[in-house]
Amino acid sequence: MSRFDRQIALPEVGPDGQAKLASAHVLVVGAGGLGNPVLQYLASAGVGEITVMDGDIVEESNLPRQPLFTATDIGRNKVDAARDRLHAMAPELRLHPHARDLTPDNAEQAIAQADVVVDAADSFAVSYTLSDQCQRLHKPLVSASALGQAGYVAAVCASVPSLRAIFPEPPCNSATCADAGIMGPVVGAIGSLQAQMVLKLLLDHSPSPLGHMIHVDMAQLQIGRFDFCDAVEPTSSIPFIGRNSLSSRDHVIDLRSTDEAPALVCTNAHRLLPEAVLTTDLPSDAPRIVLACRSGLRAWRTALALGPALAPRLALLAVGARG
Repeated sequence: MSRFDRQIALPEVGPDGQAKLASAHVLVVGAGGLGNPVLQYLASAGVGEITVMDGDIVEESNLPRQPLFTATDIGRNKVDAARDRLHAMAPELRLHPHARDLTPDNAEQAIAQADVVVDAADSFAVSYTLSDQCQRLHKPLVSASALGQAGYVAAVCASVPSLRAIFPEPPCNSATCADAGIMGPVVGAIGSLQAQMVLKLLLDHSPSPLGHMIHVDMAQLQIGRFDFCDAVEPTSSIPFIGRNSLSSRDHVIDLRSTDEAPALVCTNAHRLLPEAVLTTDLPSDAPRIVLACRSGLRAWRTALALGPALAPRLALLAVGARG
């Protein structure tokens, strides 16, 4: 009697499919509301190796929608608490927990080792960083987002368009689950859909999830799907960079106010609010102008407002909440 008997009984899985899962390596970025069901279902399905990256700790407000954690985990690194629960349910799992956030500085190394990458981070800067790197490395990325009672999941990159082809413009607002709220079952359902897409990719099932997006709106009790295989990649895009790639030749502009961030993002940064950047003469001799803010959203909007002439010299830096 095998733990995977019910799964192996499926003709589209069988012993060969189960062996594929056991030899697979998945990178999961984020161990929160989306990451919890992704990790739980991938481990339970017999995926052999999982790397999980998340720099957050467990907070009491996480518990209603992150069932891998209990009250005794409050204050612990999420990846450590998840490791304990996942090993209890899947002792054979080769789990690599990293208590740090994914950034443009470490993305390539993390992605290169994985067969499939999962974007379960509550950060559009992380999502675009993952998409850019996965497209370059030809890796499939299962990306998702959830807010309120709605969200989506999409399988991008590899042989199909990237996230930038679907969403070439920055989000209309910077709302997050922390300030706009989220229903636990909604994020659980979307995370479960992510896990199912990952399993289909690993098992090479037809039709492939690549090039498909599923949108869930539980407020209106609607679920929809569309094919984006014909989406066109932007001709140019402004990249996100990491702190480690900053150089003394960069002209760095910190868009955060003094109240928001008393310390500048780096010692040679200039503090300018977004509206002031548009009326300031930027140096023509700087090889690169880096716009920095907490989430990257103000930086991206400011970059677009500066116009296409400056775009080749611009880069974006998402400092993050702990920056």
